[in-house]
Amino acid sequence: MEQTTVHPGTLRIFLAFLRLGCTSFGGPAAHLGYFRQDLVIRRRWIDEQLFAEIVAFSQMIPGPGSSQTGFTIGLVLGGWRGALAAWLGFTAPSAILMLTFAMSQAALSGPPLLRAIHGLQLAAVAVVAQAVIGMRRTLAPDAVRGLIAAAACALVLVLNSAGSQFAAILLSALLGWFLLRGRVSSPSAPEHRLVPRRAGIAALAVLCALLPMPGVFGDIYRTGALVFGGGHVVLPLLQSVTVAKGLLDERIFLAGYAAAQAIPGPMFTFAAYLGAVLRQPPAGIAGGLLALAALFLPGHLLVIGALPFRDALRKRAFLRSALAGVNAGVVGILAAALYRPVWTTAVHTTTDFLIAGTVFLALFVAKLPPWLAVSGAALLCVWLL
Repeated sequence: MEQTTVHPGTLRIFLAFLRLGCTSFGGPAAHLGYFRQDLVIRRRWIDEQLFAEIVAFSQMIPGPGSSQTGFTIGLVLGGWRGALAAWLGFTAPSAILMLTFAMSQAALSGPPLLRAIHGLQLAAVAVVAQAVIGMRRTLAPDAVRGLIAAAACALVLVLNSAGSQFAAILLSALLGWFLLRGRVSSPSAPEHRLVPRRAGIAALAVLCALLPMPGVFGDIYRTGALVFGGGHVVLPLLQSVTVAKGLLDERIFLAGYAAAQAIPGPMFTFAAYLGAVLRQPPAGIAGGLLALAALFLPGHLLVIGALPFRDALRKRAFLRSALAGVNAGVVGILAAALYRPVWTTAVHTTTDFLIAGTVFLALFVAKLPPWLAVSGAALLCVWLL
């Protein structure tokens, strides 16, 4: 992974990701679209190729994919401080909202709110579609890489399981290895090791040492360490370690789940809500923060632990071909996510299709900022539906 020449500083990294944390609606696939639009297209802090490599790397390991992507981008831009700033900025808005909801126990409901939430889902369709089109042009520009993208998309849709994205990454790497040999040049910039090998080994040691942690927070930690796909995939696992064990009423769990879908930022902040409403101490804010840390920590330890070894192998020719295949596969994975769950959960009527299409045109043709397009979609649904 090559280091970008842009060094925006810790505060600017935090503010950029804070903005993303306040405006990124629609789940992990949409988050990647927002990241690309803001950090690659608008700010030009990283290029398309590096962004795709980071996305692919984050998809290959367990944990919250969009948060791990942001954490790694922060690491590229500003080292350890940049990584922490990126994670805090992206996570804090939704975590605060989930904690506030948990402490107030306010039942947000009513037709206008439900219509606004539906508008946010339709906006996510447009955001992901824009990302797929933009990334295809640079990452799958020819027939061979287009075929790899199509194969990855088909595999994700056919398997339709928590591990389907990981399987698609592996398939894309194998296809790239066989089909792109001799077509991928060596890196033009010198390799930069983002994480020293000793730090990576230490992170993996901490990850393993914490796995036997007892209690509900240990269960939440192990969920974060073992789940692939992030987002909605983690929710049934969290239900099994809270509701199924009598630590939480199912009605309260589902209320938090609905709230998590209505706010921007990573779905993993649902853990803050769960920790705050548990029937056993520590609950409240302390419990929420502990659960939040327990769910996010293993994924970030895996990022730190895996990076040194990935960077060391990148200079090998056959791995460059495999990585080019993975980059094309990312396009297919995003295309699959565009269909399911983004499209299938949002577009049900002709009006839905027209609203999603309008938002797409606003983003792709009129070049409106994503936050404005998202807000417009919510208002359109409140007014029309």
